[in-house]
Amino acid sequence: MRSKITIAIGTVAVAGLLSGCAFGGGGATAGGDSNGPVELTFQSLAFQDTTIAATKDIVDSWNEDNPDITVDLIQGSWDNVHDQLVTQFQGGTAPDIIHDESADILGFAGQGYLADIGPYLSDDVKSAVSDDVWKTVTSTDGAIIAAPTLLQTYVVFANTDAFDAAGVEVPTGDELTWENLREISKELTVGGNFGLGMGMKQPTATIVNTALGYGGSFFEVADDGAATIDVGDAELAVPEAIHAMAHDDASLDPVTLSQSGSDVLPGFFGGKYAMYIAANYIAQQVTESAPEGFNWTVLPPLAGTEGSQQAANPQTMSVAAESEHVEEAASFIDYFMSPENQSKLAQGDWLIPASSAARDQVAEETADQTGWKEILVSAEELTAAPFQKATNYPQWKDQYATPLLQQYFANTLSVGDLQTGLTDGWAQVGG
Repeated sequence: MRSKITIAIGTVAVAGLLSGCAFGGGGATAGGDSNGPVELTFQSLAFQDTTIAATKDIVDSWNEDNPDITVDLIQGSWDNVHDQLVTQFQGGTAPDIIHDESADILGFAGQGYLADIGPYLSDDVKSAVSDDVWKTVTSTDGAIIAAPTLLQTYVVFANTDAFDAAGVEVPTGDELTWENLREISKELTVGGNFGLGMGMKQPTATIVNTALGYGGSFFEVADDGAATIDVGDAELAVPEAIHAMAHDDASLDPVTLSQSGSDVLPGFFGGKYAMYIAANYIAQQVTESAPEGFNWTVLPPLAGTEGSQQAANPQTMSVAAESEHVEEAASFIDYFMSPENQSKLAQGDWLIPASSAARDQVAEETADQTGWKEILVSAEELTAAPFQKATNYPQWKDQYATPLLQQYFANTLSVGDLQTGLTDGWAQVGG
């Protein structure tokens, strides 16, 4: 969505920023525009009330401490962010500070729409995030075109009372294999209820992320950014497991495969599904909406033959290359990345901070809360994935992968046709 552009900033100003307090420091360290105060626009995609409130608090705190560099918060939406940014970039109306995700921004990075913010991020921010996660926001020429903020994983929520009623032991340990999940799901399918529900209305992200557990990468990306697709047994392992549970075992309610994650929640609360696979942020809705007395937990990380790896696809904070205040916008991002701010945002969304310091803070502050320990553990095997650097991935996902996977899960498309369609679709989008 954005692209790499080099912006020339005075060395004195850069030195002033980098020598400021850690994570932005909370003071007006970045300086102001020589002609007057700087006003920045920040398009946020926060969507849960708790995170919207946390984002506003961070912006308000920044503005109070930095009266010469104020941030105007604009509410965006995940539903149309890609198309909206295309329009904004092409029309020269992009916000200074852009909230998105790594799988989307690298496509823009090749088009010159994003600034390299690497020179303006503090050493504390850089060292708190793993190299694997930084790779997801680094362009092919080495420019850092975003700061990675929050991460998600796909986890298994469990109704522990349903396990007790069926006489099934709640899994523990370091991981839960898909094969074990399938067996447990069959054991829990009793009395007209299903062992598992899984909202897969938008299935592609779930599949390309969890395929890494089988060594499935889908794409190979060359140094020049050219990407080729390979859909083999490893890439199809998770779709086939889901399909088998739904249509062979009848232990996964096939209706849920056409629903969103939120749509499946009432059935989970009502005992229709003993287990529920969803992105970990759904835990926020579980804590807010579960009926009184509903007992739940998060099971060990899902694993394939290669372990519990999933793709690190962080939410991101970028600066538009067309911004007249790249340095000041980057200084706000540095502040946004502080452990205190990331912990606040993470707990609002039940997401996982990319920063190790923030994760430690979340772990300490949520030690007595159900689910948090398992969710934080699920992030330990997150790694960069090739699809994130495949420029035309968003188009392939929307135009081909999503409808083909929907048809496969509805049992109207064979696995062979799915394989062919995914491969041919990549050629159609110019992959």
